[in-house]
Amino acid sequence: MRQALFVAFLAAFLSVPLAAQTRAAVAMDDHVYRILESAQARGLIAPMSGVRPYTRAVVERAIREMLLPGNSGRLSALERRVLEDRLADLRRPEPGLDLRRGIFFAESAMGRAETPLSFFLDLSADFQASASLVPELGETSVDMEGWLRINFSGDIGRNVSYGLYNEAGLIRAQRRSLGLYNTYYEGFSGWDERFENRLIRIYGGPITHFPFSYEKRWDGSIFPLDDPANSSFSGWPNEYSIGYGLHAEIAASFLDDALILRMGRMRREWGSTPVGTGLMYNAAARPFLAAEAEFSPFSWITFSSITGILEYENREGIRDSALAFQNAFSMIMLQLRLGNYLFLDLFDAAIWPKRFEFGYMFPLTSNLLTQNNIGYFDNMAIGMNLVAQYPGLGNVWASLFVDEMAPQKDMWNLSRTMIAYQGGLNFPLPLWAFTNLRLSYTKINPFAYTHTRNTNPWNNGIMHTGWQHNGAALGHYLPPNSDEFMAQLRTMPARGLTTTFQYQLIRRGANFGSGAVMGSDLFSELDPASRSENPRLRRYFLRDGTYQWMHIARLNAEWSLPGLPIAIFGEAGAVFSRFTGIDGPSNSGEPRPFSRIDTPEYPTTTTVLFKLGITVLR
Repeated sequence: MRQALFVAFLAAFLSVPLAAQTRAAVAMDDHVYRILESAQARGLIAPMSGVRPYTRAVVERAIREMLLPGNSGRLSALERRVLEDRLADLRRPEPGLDLRRGIFFAESAMGRAETPLSFFLDLSADFQASASLVPELGETSVDMEGWLRINFSGDIGRNVSYGLYNEAGLIRAQRRSLGLYNTYYEGFSGWDERFENRLIRIYGGPITHFPFSYEKRWDGSIFPLDDPANSSFSGWPNEYSIGYGLHAEIAASFLDDALILRMGRMRREWGSTPVGTGLMYNAAARPFLAAEAEFSPFSWITFSSITGILEYENREGIRDSALAFQNAFSMIMLQLRLGNYLFLDLFDAAIWPKRFEFGYMFPLTSNLLTQNNIGYFDNMAIGMNLVAQYPGLGNVWASLFVDEMAPQKDMWNLSRTMIAYQGGLNFPLPLWAFTNLRLSYTKINPFAYTHTRNTNPWNNGIMHTGWQHNGAALGHYLPPNSDEFMAQLRTMPARGLTTTFQYQLIRRGANFGSGAVMGSDLFSELDPASRSENPRLRRYFLRDGTYQWMHIARLNAEWSLPGLPIAIFGEAGAVFSRFTGIDGPSNSGEPRPFSRIDTPEYPTTTTVLFKLGITVLR
């Protein structure tokens, strides 16, 4: 967003007197988001914004709303204690040094207007060890991560906050090389340099973590212990390596939180659906630096926009990898609310090679229509969420992401129907504290979140403009050409204890080996010729090549020790993986019956996974 708005709030913040509450963000991995989701579904609080993360002031206000006398009969004694604990965490500490909690806090006033200033320093550390066992292959693997964090934050005046969050870690997260993949397909020949088939190396996810659950914390490259100068600019810690993470923000709130402005590098998720389900912009996306604005002039409408700079994934060395990934991201979202019963989110977004393009930066114009005004060089997408809710019973939602599609009779089998869609149910249950049951189905079509490389007037090379950032999709965590059935139960059975029980069935097209399916990788590129007529550019899920089926069962828990700044967390479960194939070549453009296969290339395996960790001075 929009640089002009950001400059405006910096110029105005000292002259606007508002309540002295911090505007810093509450991190997306905080358990308070599951509490807020459950509370909204039960009608304990007014509808929350779909722009996350929330500020500390917004979270505190929502918790106080839950604790109002009118809700006293709707909260259990355990739930009330949980909320009181969270309020204590948000409370402004006493000035001075608290060695037991690893914090230092100072505050003062400045100038004739006695503008309040504060400074907060906190230290924390976490360590985790993870292990996997694959009996069929006789393999046992152990990885670890340890991170030390030092954070600086505070308030400047009555309505602006700042934060600088630094961390360094020792990491090992082993992964396997699975083979090579054609970005188009074997035998493809384009008519100019923009359309060139490439063989790229494919890697599996970290072998000691559940599929599609690992979120790397380091920025840029990592520094292997055997090469501390990082002369090779390593991109992945297969061996013990040192990494760093730098997150920061300046945030302001005006008009009693009706207008929130932020410039920062952090994880976010936009949309009214539950955290982790977003198709347009998901919390699983890597953090990037962006300016954003959120304006709610009335209770029934919110308008939001964001513009930021995306980062490359180090696959081929720092310069070669970054050369083709010089992109920016802009998105606007309109939220409409009918009381606490109906929510509609409308999205309009663009991935565009870096340049000073005012059309995408300006928050009041459509990105999709702007592209028609300035030329066809960028990657557009639109989307929507529709959530229907009855407080006390729960909610149901449907989501849609559209990158490219052409309405016609057989559109659902066309590779150019580059869409993703999702439906789900979310029910609060009267068990323990803030218990929710979520059931959902997600489908990511082939080539969704991808884009053909292209040249443009602002860069000398060929640019990637896929819906991705730092090696991961901006949208859902599933890869293209996949689907997922999920059942998830989240609950807090005791004070300080949070647990999640989860089952997933994930099916995905193979992106390696002899049965690989086109459009099954974020680096896939769709043949631009005759997209509606070419028979090879028709997709038949499960019936056009080799597919992996993964049954995933997992339990995780975190326990904050009473009276101590220590939390213990762990996870255990299993993944049963098998493959199906067809009788004939992949990508023929014809649907064929599929059957189970078990070969050295595509083996059947059962993987048992464990994780145990500790956080101190949190």
